[in-house]
Formats: sequence, C-alpha cells, structure tokens
Amino acid sequence: MLQRKPKVKGKVLSIPIERIEASPFQARTQFDEQEIARLALSIMQNGLLQPVTVRKVGEHFQLIAGERRLRACKLAQLQEVPAILCEYKDQQTAALGLLENIQRQNLNPFEQAKGIREVIRLWGCTQEEAAKRLGMAQPTLNNKLRLLALTDNQQEFCLQHNLTERHARAVLRLEQEEQRTKALEQFAKQGMNARQADAYIEKIVEPKERKKSIPMVRDVRIFVNTINKAVRLMVEAGVPASAKKNEGEGYVEYIVHIPIVPQTTAVKK
Repeated sequence: MLQRKPKVKGKVLSIPIERIEASPFQARTQFDEQEIARLALSIMQNGLLQPVTVRKVGEHFQLIAGERRLRACKLAQLQEVPAILCEYKDQQTAALGLLENIQRQNLNPFEQAKGIREVIRLWGCTQEEAAKRLGMAQPTLNNKLRLLALTDNQQEFCLQHNLTERHARAVLRLEQEEQRTKALEQFAKQGMNARQADAYIEKIVEPKERKKSIPMVRDVRIFVNTINKAVRLMVEAGVPASAKKNEGEGYVEYIVHIPIVPQTTAVKK
C-alpha cells in the first residue's frame, strides 16, 4: 500500500504518529508527566485542537513545535495527528522551537540558556544579533548564558530545590566549583531568598577582593613615580612639560601636557 505524500506546504495534514520524530533542537529536557496525562485525556475527549508543526526529513517528519502535544497524542494512543507541514532549515527549526517554549514560559533557566547557545551556534551570529532576533535585551541574554558555567549537578540542585536564576547567578562570583556547590547548599538549607543569597556571597567575596587590591596599589605607585620622573627629566631638558593627577574612587587619572616645541635651525656663520 502506497503511503500518501503531502504536497501542500503550510496546510494541516493528518500524519501517522510513528512517522514523526522528535526535534534534535528541543531545548526542554524536563516534562511534567501529570500535565501531559491531563492533556492526553483532553485530546481523547475533544481531539487535538492545535496541530503540531513538522518538516519533512527523508522519509519521516521532524517535529518543529509541539513536543508536549505529540507526547500526549502518543499517550492517548492516536494513530494519526494533525500537523502543519513547513519547510524550515535547521536554524529556523531551532529558533522556532525555542521561541515557542520561551513564549509559553515552559523552559527552566538552564534549558533557556542551552537553547539560546544552540541557536547562536546555528545562526553563526553574535550575542547582540541573537538578542535582537529573540526579542531579548542583550544583558538578559548574556546573564542567561552565564548560567551554563555551573556544572550539570549544580544546575540540577537548583531545580530540585527551587532556587531561582538569581540564586544561580550569585554563586558565579565564586571562583571554585566546591565553593559554588557549598553556597547553593546553604541557600537551600537556610531558605534564603535572592537578596539574602546576594548578601551571603558578598560576605565571602569582599575580603578576597580587598586583599587583591593591595599589590595593585603598589604597582600603580610605581607607574605614577615613573611618570613623575619622566616629566621632571623633560623639564630639566628644557621642555615645559607638566602633569596633573586626579584621584577618584578606585582609579588614578594622569594628564600629561607636553607642548610641541619647534626645533631651531642653526645659523651658518
């Protein structure tokens, strides 16, 4: 028996469920089984109201959007599912899947970060360009990508203990993996909110930053003395150079003024 080959693109078609493969670009890794079971019951009673979106890959169809719906249809033991057939490349497929999940707020912060990293790789674009395409502020996108510096175990710990994205970002100020893990454990153990977590990390980081500033001050003094000596030598050589120093919080600004003195030509006698 010949299988029907859909010809019309963008039209809702009925496709055998076994011919639909999961998307390799699916950012979401965790699914609420109870939610899928409720959706499956609704599908059994009312049918699938919103078709999934697929693209043709070889002899099969690859899911673009609708992972939850497809899982629910399988649970409801449907033989065929309504699907919209589209022609999309990898870049479009990954971006659409991510956008759907972001708009539905179904992704956890780490899934969002991995999805964003994947579309940046596929698009071959900068973070600034990706932020524009995804409708995100660039600082927001950058902060999400920073979360991937945590290990898989640390990410899983955050999810299991309902720690927020801000909790996760707070520990990134700590350099060592063991320190980050201990801090996350303290957040969960003491039930800290995001503000308390920031204050906890600040107490750990502040003394270290103060110690690091000591050798830097010594180096700056050497540079300042070198500038003063250079200006003094120019003045002694007859060049009316001058230097002005301004000190601010955490910085020293030096303005050196060296006038361009035209060379005199010796007069032949």
